[in-house]
Amino acid sequence: MKIVVQKYGGTSVGSVEKIRAVADKIIQKKKEGYSVVVIVSAMGKTTDELVSLAKAVTDNPEPREMDMLLTTGEQISISLLSMALISKGLPAISYTGPQLNIKTTDLHQKARIKDIDVSKIMEALEQNKIVVVAGFQGVTENNEYTTLGRGGSDTSAVALAAKLGGNCEIYTDVDGIYTMDPRKLRNARKINCISYEEMMEMASLGAGVMHYRAVELANKYKLPLYVGSTFSDSQGTMIQDGGAAEMEETVITGMASSLEDMQVTVLNLPSSVSGLYRLFGRMGEKGVNVDMISQMITEDGKMYVSFTAPIEELSIVEGILQQWQEEAPEISWEVNTEIAKISVVGLGMRTHSGVAAKVFKLMAENNIAIKIVTTSEIKITFAVDRVHEEKVIDLIGNAFGLVV
Repeated sequence: MKIVVQKYGGTSVGSVEKIRAVADKIIQKKKEGYSVVVIVSAMGKTTDELVSLAKAVTDNPEPREMDMLLTTGEQISISLLSMALISKGLPAISYTGPQLNIKTTDLHQKARIKDIDVSKIMEALEQNKIVVVAGFQGVTENNEYTTLGRGGSDTSAVALAAKLGGNCEIYTDVDGIYTMDPRKLRNARKINCISYEEMMEMASLGAGVMHYRAVELANKYKLPLYVGSTFSDSQGTMIQDGGAAEMEETVITGMASSLEDMQVTVLNLPSSVSGLYRLFGRMGEKGVNVDMISQMITEDGKMYVSFTAPIEELSIVEGILQQWQEEAPEISWEVNTEIAKISVVGLGMRTHSGVAAKVFKLMAENNIAIKIVTTSEIKITFAVDRVHEEKVIDLIGNAFGLVV
């Protein structure tokens, strides 16, 4: 059996007309001889609207009840898409995550997939049905509904494709992966093929087409991903091991930018390894995704630590610091939410020196201060005042040939 798992995002199923168009695309795949499993997100801005409803009731919705609410969004889209397929003469059946026994951890709103029972899917495929699955959701061992957080639908699609031994195609409102979001970098180039490593770096740093978790899972199972447009037949982008054949000639593959991070600087910490462990260990326990970290020891033996984390985690971070401050009143902190986090990514950086120097020269020549920086073999990430975001993107995009 030749299986393909297709995922369609919220914009792809945002109206009845779009749902019908998606049904036609699925039918075409079926005509090509594939057994088709489809993952769909909630229609359009349904999830945002549900969140707004919850916030209208309370400022701090209880996570379990939020999951009960949010799982209803996908249920609407899977049932409508199944109806559209059936009306066009194709047998189809829809399933929620709990119906398929998509087992997850018990962290509400940020659950992770533990296992998927594909027996119902295989039974339906053997009956020549198209299987339509609600992404973004699952169920715990105690039968509690959970949602998978950001990128959950993509992650569901990759997990199902890996479990079923099929191909995986991600469809959205753009026609592939670009060197940068074309809304931020004019004339950005479309990338025909990109490596898992590069895509993970770009996804973790603000490239919105794919989420880090989904690419990480694809990399684990060496499952090639195709990313293309729901409403266009133009060639998309392959994400696979090794990337493009011409990769060695390309130093920088792409760039990402995020305005969703804050920089936290903690002052007067005890200068000990246990202090760092306490700070970041507590954040890890609370699910805070810390990124860049900078540390300095002062002459009087105190430690200053600066790091970036999602702005949405501010209350959690401050709660941890306030609790510590009760024991050590000298501890203080500063928060800067007005930063832009910029990253340049490329496998070619492993074999080409001078990329960091070129980036820092561009910033110096344009009098743009760098707040914090971190590097890896294939990535340079730095933070600047967000008022400089557009200029930095333009400077780097043109200097490294990321535009057509």
